[in-house]
Amino acid sequence: MSSKRIHFVIEYFGILVGVVLTALALVLFLVPNKIAAGGVSGLATVVFHTLGFPVGITMLTINIPLFIFSVKALGVRYGIKTLFGTITIAIVVDYLEPIVTPLTTDPFLAALYGGILAGIGIGIVFKFGGTTGGTDLGAQLLKKFTGMSSGQGLLIIDAFVITIAALFFNVELALFALIALFATSKVIDLVQEGFHYARAAFIISNAPDEITKEIFEKLNRGVTILKGKGAYSGKERDVILVVISQPEVTRLKVLVHGIDNSAFIIITHIHEALGEGFKSLSNV
Repeated sequence: MSSKRIHFVIEYFGILVGVVLTALALVLFLVPNKIAAGGVSGLATVVFHTLGFPVGITMLTINIPLFIFSVKALGVRYGIKTLFGTITIAIVVDYLEPIVTPLTTDPFLAALYGGILAGIGIGIVFKFGGTTGGTDLGAQLLKKFTGMSSGQGLLIIDAFVITIAALFFNVELALFALIALFATSKVIDLVQEGFHYARAAFIISNAPDEITKEIFEKLNRGVTILKGKGAYSGKERDVILVVISQPEVTRLKVLVHGIDNSAFIIITHIHEALGEGFKSLSNV
């Protein structure tokens, strides 16, 4: 089997795994506890509990026309992966719903663990280049026809669904849905970007050469020299920029203090660092 075919199989298998996990989040936690955590699945949850229509069929009924309209309006860039994710999640949800037993009847636990599991599933789907349709497509359509950002579109759609849940269920369940939505969004980021957090340090010192040399030798990190200028003094200064791992922060502080105890250091969070000394670009 060629490497291209192997890559193809791995991608679609990854999307399928993510779809199954997302479906489990729905049938084990969210749907049975009336947690309508935004998106098409949230609308399907409301429909299921008010009209009795199966969740998967409802999701498909909403997603397929939305997909077709999106392709016509936005082009074919969504492709077969989105269609695959859209169809498989509907099938898996309706297949699992009658054969699995919900794990809890506590709405808080359902929102928390359902949100986490959904985040893992959707994050995996995104990681392999797919989507499950719904909210993503709706947000892109809003962006095209209204000019708002994708993030604003997602927020409006999810807020609309949670408002519907508050009207058809109650406000308390809508608040639990917000917890699930928050958990899902955070875990999606974690799955896509991993635990590879790093720190960026900006150092302004009277001894930039010595500090740079020590960073090379003691921390084995590369350094970038930026040109800065004091707004008050008007003096030009070298600003040392170095990206380090979290455990190296204290070592850097001690190192700088040992050379110039009047140095000015700014340390910021980096969500993800790729390249030499950090996560390899080949693992993206």
